[in-house]
Amino acid sequence: MKPLPVSNIRNLILSIAVLLIAGGIGYQLGTHQVSVGGGVADRRVVVNMKQPAGNTVDFSLFWDVWTKLTQNYVDPKMIDQQKLVYGAISGMVAAVGDPFTSFFPPQENTQFKQDLGGAFEGIGAQLGTKDGRVIIVSPLHGTPAEAAGLKPNDFILKVDDVDTTGWTVDQTVNKIRGPKGSKVKLLILHVQATSKPVEIDIVRSTITVPSVVWWVKTPAEITEISGASDAAQLLDKSQRIAYISLSRFGDTTNTDWNKAVADILSKQQSGGKITGLVFDLRNNPGGYLDGAVYIASEFLRSGAVVSQVNSDGSVQNYPIDRTGKLLDIPMVVLVNKGSASAAEIVSGALHDDKRAKLIGETTFGKGTVQTPFDLSGGAAVHVTTGKWLLPSGNSISQKGLTPDVVVTLSDTATATQDAQLAKGIELLLQ
Repeated sequence: MKPLPVSNIRNLILSIAVLLIAGGIGYQLGTHQVSVGGGVADRRVVVNMKQPAGNTVDFSLFWDVWTKLTQNYVDPKMIDQQKLVYGAISGMVAAVGDPFTSFFPPQENTQFKQDLGGAFEGIGAQLGTKDGRVIIVSPLHGTPAEAAGLKPNDFILKVDDVDTTGWTVDQTVNKIRGPKGSKVKLLILHVQATSKPVEIDIVRSTITVPSVVWWVKTPAEITEISGASDAAQLLDKSQRIAYISLSRFGDTTNTDWNKAVADILSKQQSGGKITGLVFDLRNNPGGYLDGAVYIASEFLRSGAVVSQVNSDGSVQNYPIDRTGKLLDIPMVVLVNKGSASAAEIVSGALHDDKRAKLIGETTFGKGTVQTPFDLSGGAAVHVTTGKWLLPSGNSISQKGLTPDVVVTLSDTATATQDAQLAKGIELLLQ
């Protein structure tokens, strides 16, 4: 079997969070009740029985179960034949046993592409869970969520009058997202309030999330470390530190990245020397493989960023593909268990080259590449088509990258107690 033509297909190193959503689709489609108008299910089925050449699988059992289910289920209104088809496909793909080979029905495929592109239609809030309930982690600046007065740690008790008890973050996101201009009603318990929960109607809008955040500061100006116990000795230092956080390797990442680098270099030219750079890849779930090569090329002079081993055993190397502008600046890389796939490729390449030390926690450990195939009706299937190796020849699959300096953040750490960032700055100032 020949490897897929990279010139025609952009290989993806998929987001772990999104894949976990996809992994549950087959189960959800089989267990969630879906009401269909009209009172009686339409049991007519258009069947395409054409099989791929050389396929001798007997599908009679599948159709036997289909017939018994659709003709005998106690409440015909609960049978949605399209959902059954998607559920069957999801189950088939899941049977491969690879959590990263996944089927995306149209809605999930649209959401995946929006996430990777950094733009979606919703209210603009990062969500999490606490004590079994969904909370606001942070409203994004300039979004409807911020304008509506949502605050970090606010509880979302209901969405459009439906109780969210037991909901996952993914379920909540799917319910809150919707077309620009439409409304969603949330029942919110403000964490600082002593009064009863309040209903808030929020008009959805198009939310654009930049993939790159950067700054240049002295330690005393870095709010994120001001409360860290290990940072006290840093706060009187006058050297300037540059910081770049990369949240994903998506559609706009290279453009966002180039602007950030140009601005940092401009700051250096106008304000004087920058002592070092903190490159933050924490909670970066991955994205495009070519994006990983592009970013790594900013810091490395030559050699391979990563090698891909295809299904036929052939090996394809992905070398440095441009001349970077940050080749000499001292740097450290921050990673954690949410750093995966493309983030691990870049971190691993910089580490193998001894270009940077890794600080934080062991990374996720995803060593495979997925190729997306768009299907009819807006669905897609993402198939694992290769395994990748670091320049050293090592694989991090299922074991991740071990940091040079292990720093674990406490679950109770606040926004001013980033011990991993503080340690990175400390190493740069030594």
